[in-house]
Amino acid sequence: QVQLVESGGGLVQTGGSLRLSCVASGRTFSTYPMGWFRRAPGKEREFVGAISWDGTRQFYADSMKGRFTISRDNAKNTEFLQMNSLKPEDTAVYYCAAGTLKYGMGSRRQDDYDYWGQGTQVTVSS
Repeated sequence: QVQLVESGGGLVQTGGSLRLSCVASGRTFSTYPMGWFRRAPGKEREFVGAISWDGTRQFYADSMKGRFTISRDNAKNTEFLQMNSLKPEDTAVYYCAAGTLKYGMGSRRQDDYDYWGQGTQVTVSS
């Protein structure tokens, strides 16, 4: 059974930064792509960004480009989401997810992820 555990969420002021972590266990982490998604209050869960299995490719939703950076440390089974220049509209529960395709490049589609973390709350005050 694969487990994903996020951490690093919290309360931050507009313009601030946070770094989320996601530690994986139960599967060979280093051979699968990973993603981040978020669910804002009253909205559906949406794509934030993804990273390929080897960390060489990252891509993001348009509203996160230039502010968010995804990375991974395969030796530590950990994925990271560095969030800078945070805005109140970034307030959401953030989820990490493990991709279904071995040696995949990542995906914007939620159906392409088969394991999800429990989420970590990020609140950006104005």
